[in-house]
Amino acid sequence: MNKTPNRILPTIVFSQFAGTSLWFAGNAILPQIQSSWNLPDSSIAHVTSMVMLGFIAGTFTFAIFSIADRFKPSMVFLTCAILGALMNASLLVFPGSFTVLLVARFLTGIFIAGIYPVGMKIASDWFEGKLGKALGFLVGALVIGSAFPHLLNYTGGQISWKLVLIGTSVLSVLGGLAMYLLVGEGPFRKKGAHFQPNKLVEVFKKKDFRSAAFGYFGHMWELYTFWAFLPFIINYYNQQHQTYINPSLWTFIIMAMGALGCVFGGYISIKQGSAKVAFKFLTLSGILCAISPAFYQMEQSQFLAVLMLWGFAVIGDSAQFSSLNATTAPRNYVGTALTIAVSIGFLLTIPSIQLMGYLSGKMPTEWLLLTLVVGPIFGLFYTRGLIQQPKKKKQN
Repeated sequence: MNKTPNRILPTIVFSQFAGTSLWFAGNAILPQIQSSWNLPDSSIAHVTSMVMLGFIAGTFTFAIFSIADRFKPSMVFLTCAILGALMNASLLVFPGSFTVLLVARFLTGIFIAGIYPVGMKIASDWFEGKLGKALGFLVGALVIGSAFPHLLNYTGGQISWKLVLIGTSVLSVLGGLAMYLLVGEGPFRKKGAHFQPNKLVEVFKKKDFRSAAFGYFGHMWELYTFWAFLPFIINYYNQQHQTYINPSLWTFIIMAMGALGCVFGGYISIKQGSAKVAFKFLTLSGILCAISPAFYQMEQSQFLAVLMLWGFAVIGDSAQFSSLNATTAPRNYVGTALTIAVSIGFLLTIPSIQLMGYLSGKMPTEWLLLTLVVGPIFGLFYTRGLIQQPKKKKQN
């Protein structure tokens, strides 16, 4: 068997990063366009939720019609990278309004469903059972891609939010071309399990899959809401302490710390197993949720340090939950099981984000992040059941 070319994994990682840079482009430019477009204060919650709704709709559509099975995955990736880039850049063409923004973000989310999951499939077609550490790198690429618009927003300054849209759109197209031209179809590509709606409930009867999926749901309740509200939290700290922590730069840094968490988690999972690694990351993230009201009393360096630690922990378990979902899913319904797990996971981000948006006007900001702790608590309760306990020695 021929050895996998050295370019494959780095190219997949780059393409994944490039395509998913579309994810938070709307959030990154929102502070700049909020006043000029006369957007409501609740914009951040609605804009983030529309991307998630689009992603969920796209995930189900791709699964029902078996798009990645019926067509070449690399071509699907390229097509969605181009169409997602066009939807992302459409804000440069159409008149500025809240409705246009929401529709554009929804459509962008639909095409991200053909980038992130399809990129993971392409990786498995090349590495099959040897994905291991590569999964950590791939989710790390998602993290950097999601954070990248904030960096572009920072380097582009306060003058041109259009640079963020242009930059992320061009990057997405380049990622799609790289995947199609330099990666293509892997040697282990085979027809995957079809989506089977009649098995949506049945897959959860398998205890280990139920535990893995529920752990993942708890993780998702916290993750995207934490990311979405980082600029808001940083701005609030600035107001309280008369400091100037650049929200765009530090949102990028805090989110990007998660890429290190993903890679680190991927390495240590080789010896400790995905369940233990996911449990430890989720525990750390839950502790930070619980003590978050105290963050605002800290000095600036301490405040940023704990947010960076949280950024490291909040996503470090994501690749491990993906691995657990894949390995515990019923063998005959893998496609259905993974589709419903991913869809429910992202669906849960919407009430979490909307709740945070609602509470932001009803309670002191210091207590907002504490509301996320229900996610880690719920996830830990189920994840602990997947950790292998050492067998007790029989007594004579």
